[in-house]
Amino acid sequence: MDATSYWVALHRVPGMGRVRFAALESHFGDLAAAWGAPLSELLAAGLDRRTAEAIVSSRSQTSPEEEQAKLDRLNVRALTWHDAAYPARLKEIYDVPPVLYVRGDLRPEDDLSVTVVGTRRPTSYGREVAEEFAGDLTRNGVTVVSGLAKGIDGVAHRAALAAGGRTIAVFGCGLDVFYPAENASLAREVAEHGALVSDYPLGTRPRAEFFPRRNRILSGLSLGTLVIEADEKSGALITARLALEQDREVFAVPGSLLSPPSRGANRLIQRGEAKLVTRVQDILEELNVTAVARQLEMPEVAHGLTSDQATLLRLLTRQPTHIDELYRQAGMPMPQVTSALSLLELSGFIRQVGGMHYVVTREAQEAYKVEA
Repeated sequence: MDATSYWVALHRVPGMGRVRFAALESHFGDLAAAWGAPLSELLAAGLDRRTAEAIVSSRSQTSPEEEQAKLDRLNVRALTWHDAAYPARLKEIYDVPPVLYVRGDLRPEDDLSVTVVGTRRPTSYGREVAEEFAGDLTRNGVTVVSGLAKGIDGVAHRAALAAGGRTIAVFGCGLDVFYPAENASLAREVAEHGALVSDYPLGTRPRAEFFPRRNRILSGLSLGTLVIEADEKSGALITARLALEQDREVFAVPGSLLSPPSRGANRLIQRGEAKLVTRVQDILEELNVTAVARQLEMPEVAHGLTSDQATLLRLLTRQPTHIDELYRQAGMPMPQVTSALSLLELSGFIRQVGGMHYVVTREAQEAYKVEA
């Protein structure tokens, strides 16, 4: 039986999160052993008695095989944080989900993504702005992430789909529960042209307290979060705060001083917590990304670069690349990679855009021929 099924079964136990999964892995090595372990061993692994007893009692109610069968029937895949398909950027957040449920597919190009959030009661201005930004992001090769809620979320997903691009919806419930119900058809369309994602097991009904926690995934999947119309108590502001905590960029579209839905977004700008944007190019330039990955053509050693620097610069484009991927492709020792990257950054040829992801800068484009 697939080892993932034991992760899914344990994930159904109340209180099982990042810390407790890590404790079980550290103690047992694999979670199949943890699932069948006696109470004394679960306690020895560092679990509190309440959680350990909950695991023991859940064995009579939950079957790992049946959990896997449910997922298979609904075409839902469970990814653990060890899975190669698990989003790399999400692994960087503090409260990383041990298990992520996915309907549809996550692709490497989704690493270039922006989260779009806002009020559930947008004005005509907010709807128009959300449609324009989400559509333009999509046309520039950016995956649009949102929460499938009424209002700005739904507008963003639909605009991305209309532009022929990819979009990801993050649920605050199980992936077999469509909430709000009126967006069920939209959810199915998103699954066909992107992915539905949740860290809640199948069958989990939506509850108010689930959505603020869900927002860490909204912000964690993306390079940055764009806020379009959010009042001062909006959940979009929670997503923006989490993005800041995760060292991600936050953008906001300004609105009328007389419009309540714009107060939260305007406040983010006023406090310097979000960058004011009026067009999608403002976001693309800040993130240093373009519609198509551009490769650099240059001699092995030029403009005073060492061979190590030249090698890394050839591997980098305007799309973010993680240092681990550069290490793998360059075939150099990690100390050489980090040293060369530091010097390239000091010289203004590359830029770190968060989470040890690097892109080339405009200076690099000016110094070398860039393929159109």
